[in-house]
Amino acid sequence: MDEETPATTALTESGIAHTITRHGRVGSLAEAAAIRGVDPSAIVKTMVVRRGEGDHLLVLVPGDRQISWPKLRALLGVNRISMPDAEAAREVTGYERGTITPFGARGDLPVVADERIVGRTISLGAGGHGVAATLAADDVVRHFGAKVADVTDPA
Repeated sequence: MDEETPATTALTESGIAHTITRHGRVGSLAEAAAIRGVDPSAIVKTMVVRRGEGDHLLVLVPGDRQISWPKLRALLGVNRISMPDAEAAREVTGYERGTITPFGARGDLPVVADERIVGRTISLGAGGHGVAATLAADDVVRHFGAKVADVTDPA
């Protein structure tokens, strides 16, 4: 369970201070939060969003929240966006659902971060089931040039 993932390699290469936690598969975000000893809001989900044919982006969403489609559409200036199915998400990122992270993802996908993660220490997936990185959200935002905005609603 200590093997590297593309994400852990990319994290190391980024120079961003982080710690890796490996706990194996979990059944829910609440279970992951309990095992990691963090509030569910500190777990940040990386969601793949499709805004057009071959045009995808990643959205960083606090664990206790969900994407607000109207807010995200307004931010992106588009009328239609959707979440791709699991296979398409894997093709776009190189990761299967539940392991998606901007670190080590295929391509140069734009990143949008919900404003509620700013200034916090977060637990972000690190490319494998039960593999997470704890790091400063501000470092993630800076590293990816993420657009920060209010793009979520309470779950």
